[in-house]
Amino acid sequence: MPALRDTAAAWLAERLDSMLVEVHEARGSVPREAGTRMLVNASGVAGTIGGGHLELKAIALAREMLATGEAGPRSIHYPLGPALGQCCGGAVGLRFARLDASALRAWPLDAARFHLQLYGAGHVGRAIARALAPLAVLVEWIDEREDEFPLHFQDAAGPWPAHIRKVCVDAVEAEVRGAPPGAFYLVLTHDHALDLRITEAVLRRGDFGFLGLIGSKTKRQRFLHRFEQLGIAPDTLARLSCPIGVPGVAGKEPEVIAAAVVAQLLQQSAPTASRRVQDQSSASALRAGRSSTLTV
Repeated sequence: MPALRDTAAAWLAERLDSMLVEVHEARGSVPREAGTRMLVNASGVAGTIGGGHLELKAIALAREMLATGEAGPRSIHYPLGPALGQCCGGAVGLRFARLDASALRAWPLDAARFHLQLYGAGHVGRAIARALAPLAVLVEWIDEREDEFPLHFQDAAGPWPAHIRKVCVDAVEAEVRGAPPGAFYLVLTHDHALDLRITEAVLRRGDFGFLGLIGSKTKRQRFLHRFEQLGIAPDTLARLSCPIGVPGVAGKEPEVIAAAVVAQLLQQSAPTASRRVQDQSSASALRAGRSSTLTV
């Protein structure tokens, strides 16, 4: 949700009259978990609470509240099957409130799924960065060539979100030392020798959560042979992922590679993400128990 918060800030700056719709309760099988948010104004929507009839009803109510000047907050309980004919079978509680400066200040900061050092601002690096932009992740995007970083997120659509930080330095491999334990690394620079130095630095740390190196099986074997000569332990080398991306995805277009790689990163972070969703659901249930807001 970092990009959605950026959108909320932009709408406030533009003085767009808007509503914030939040899933504050989720029971059983539901499209989205508690804490999911969506923004609605008279002509636009940003984010999603899961689509389908539930989202259509939520958008309609949010626009009705905008039209009548109702600021909220208002909470409504939706049994998805009986009330909306959706096959999920669970129940969702939605909270509607006017988007204002206090709502932006209170916006929860999502725990990052992972901290990634992304080395390389070429075509594949750009595609991966764009695919990561809407997600709750922390990205240090590192390259020695400042002019390779695109100024805008999508064409001239706006700046890159704050959670993707561009880092332009000469000795890029030295940035490995600054990453936290358990960080993820993707190495896809324009230079094989540079790839080698960065990957060696990560392997020597040994505390990485994921290490992916772009290239073929042949490149993997050449790099592994070199790392063996440098004395890196076999069990550490076995954790190097090369080629990168989930298996079975055909195509060498940067966007296709990016989709496969981001899926791989999300798989690697899944245990942490599952714990975070459980914690959020428990916290939401506790808040719901303490709330005195009328539901209908």
